[in-house]
Amino acid sequence: MNILKTGMLMAVLTILLGIVGQLAGGQQGLIMALVIAGGMNFVMYWFSDKMVLAMYRAQPVTEAQAPDLYRMTRNLCQRAGLPMPKLYILPEMQPNAFATGRNPNNAVVAVTQGLLQLMDTAEVEGVIAHELAHIKNRDMLTMTIAATIVGAISFLPRLLLFSGGRNDRGVHPGIVLAVSILSVFAAILLQMAISRAREYEADRVGAEIAGHPNGLASALLRLEQASQRIPMEHGSPATAHLFIANPFSAKGMMNMFSTHPPIAERVKRLKAMVGAY
Repeated sequence: MNILKTGMLMAVLTILLGIVGQLAGGQQGLIMALVIAGGMNFVMYWFSDKMVLAMYRAQPVTEAQAPDLYRMTRNLCQRAGLPMPKLYILPEMQPNAFATGRNPNNAVVAVTQGLLQLMDTAEVEGVIAHELAHIKNRDMLTMTIAATIVGAISFLPRLLLFSGGRNDRGVHPGIVLAVSILSVFAAILLQMAISRAREYEADRVGAEIAGHPNGLASALLRLEQASQRIPMEHGSPATAHLFIANPFSAKGMMNMFSTHPPIAERVKRLKAMVGAY
């Protein structure tokens, strides 16, 4: 269901791009916006893992340094049919984790010191399984494509302004600009919806990889509590979507714009899976 939802949202996003592109810049403007957004996200797709790891001061960890983490990850990879990813540790006391890398053969799983110190074995296993699910589902590629389309839609209103508001489709420039701006907002919401759908799917597949949903469900509840008490010392909210739980606690209206679905709903869905394995 989450895969179908992602496909439908991506289709709507693509249709929105085509409509706004034709209104704001015609075929040439649409192609230009796609090239610019695609170029930016091409760099992100190939180098985002190194950029994010550097941002959070993550350090590679060897099997001698973290034998339990390696053993757990290797066992989960065998269950998931995945190659062993590179493992990194973030010098952060907030328990959290993320996966990155352009494909399973170039994947990275990064966990915080807080995750290893504050979580029990079943909870850490659930978190690692969730991150491996992202790798297995190639969510990095999905989100890069979504970001490229959103980036192109965001560029189109600027293209209209730079062209002096001229268009050759007989539509008033003010209407075109208003539609473009509203479309940017709609595109961002669609991108967030895609991200949320991928989180639900990673929870489901992660529970399958671990062999039970209880560890991940328990970990999510503890992650939510810890994120409100223990701040993330480094990084940026722009990278929050990578983590299993938002490391930068959002409240009130900001929850509407979160890339993560509510923890309570995620736990509810996981609990409904109890007994399925």
